[in-house]
Amino acid sequence: MIGKIIGAFVGDRLAKRAGGLSGAQGAALGVVGTAVLRRISLPAMAAIAAGGYAAKKLSEKNAAGKSGAADSSR
Repeated sequence: MIGKIIGAFVGDRLAKRAGGLSGAQGAALGVVGTAVLRRISLPAMAAIAAGGYAAKKLSEKNAAGKSGAADSSR
């Protein structure tokens, strides 16, 4: 019960910070996220975290490449 409440609170805060989601949608995602995390194994969690980190780095690299290409064309 406490985990669902904490998940809803964190999901609500993340939705407000990220934009594009309402607080209720973020809260629902937080509750679902805690339930999913409780059921997957530790190696699966590590793989998801590593994949998220790699996707973030790739996104940052692509964004830096695009801004660098726009600056060099001037």
